[in-house]
Amino acid sequence: MGDVVQIYQDYKDRADFLTVYVREAHPTDEWQMKSNLKDDVCYAQPKTLQQRVIIANDFTKRFKFPLPFGIDDMSNAANDAYAAWPERIYIIDESGHIAYRGGIGPFNYKPEEARGWLAARYGAVKHEAPKSPPAATPTATAPAASPSPAPSAPAK
Repeated sequence: MGDVVQIYQDYKDRADFLTVYVREAHPTDEWQMKSNLKDDVCYAQPKTLQQRVIIANDFTKRFKFPLPFGIDDMSNAANDAYAAWPERIYIIDESGHIAYRGGIGPFNYKPEEARGWLAARYGAVKHEAPKSPPAATPTATAPAASPSPAPSAPAK
C-alpha cells in the first residue's frame, strides 16, 4: 500500500489516480488469512453494495488512504473487465487505451513497474535517502558542534 501512496504523492499533479475496491480477497467466510487477524481487517464477503461501501470507508479512514476511491458494483464489472482481483495496477492513456497492465497480485503486483512507466512519461521523482543520526558521544567530552543544514525537500 505504501508504494502506491508514494507513487500517487509523486505523480498526482501529472496523472489522475483511482483505486477501485473489488470483492474481498480474504473474507472471514471464505479464505481468511492469519495476516487479516494480525492487521485487524476481518470482513465477511460483502453481499450488498452498502456493505462494500462500509468496508471501503473503514479502510480509507483507518489507513488514511489518500487516493481517490471507487467501489465495484455487485456484478463485479470492474473486476471482470480488468481481472483486478486481488490487486492489479493499470495505466490508461489519454486516448482511453491501456498503456500499462500490471501483473496480478500478490506475486506479480509490482508498483515499481508502474512508477517506471510514469517516470518515463513525466520524469523520475527522486527521494533523498534518510539521513542517519550522528553517533552518540558522552556529553562531558563532546566538542561543540555547529548545526547541520536543514535537509532539502525532495525533488519533484
